[in-house]
Parts: sequence; C-alpha cells; structure tokens
Amino acid sequence: METFLKDWQLVSILDNDSELAVVLFGIVVSDSTCRFVENDYVCSSVIVKINSNARIVETKSGSIYHLEGDGIKAGVQYRDFEMLRNGYSPQEISLINNRLCFQ
Repeated sequence: METFLKDWQLVSILDNDSELAVVLFGIVVSDSTCRFVENDYVCSSVIVKINSNARIVETKSGSIYHLEGDGIKAGVQYRDFEMLRNGYSPQEISLINNRLCFQ
C-alpha cells in the first residue's frame, strides 16, 4: 500500500535554528491506502528513511511515499507546525507570518 505525491517538500521543523524533525508535505497523485484523495495534501509523520535514488520516503508511522518530480526543502517553526498539519504549505505559512508582522 503506497501513496504517490507531487509538488513535495521535505520540511524541517525548527525550534529557532535547531532542527527537531523532518516531515514530508505534498499533493496526492494516487493512494492505494485509501487514506487520501487525489489532489489532497499530505503532511506526514517524522521521516525515518529516505531513498533519494528511488524517491521513496518512509515515516515513523510506517507509511511509504513515492515522490514524483522534483521537490524542495523548506522549514517551519515548531509554533507553526499545526498550520502545516492543517494543509498550509511552508510558503503559505511564511506569507501569513509576514503579513502578521506588518500589521
């Protein structure tokens, strides 16, 4: 049972400048686990293994993700992790935080 993702990001969860964990954020292409629908987002549990050549990620919960296309690395502060879990991309979180700073 596997999930295929596009527009994926390896997201470092940061406490100031310290990396606490890395999770996967991406958009579902297909999912044989029946947990996700096409074009929904996924924010995984902590990544425990990455096979860069095969573009496969395994998480602490045992989920397997196949990565399609090129991905990027990103980071969010721990205080913003719940926003990531609720479907906001790291880039959207950054925009929200920047807008809050200028109000």
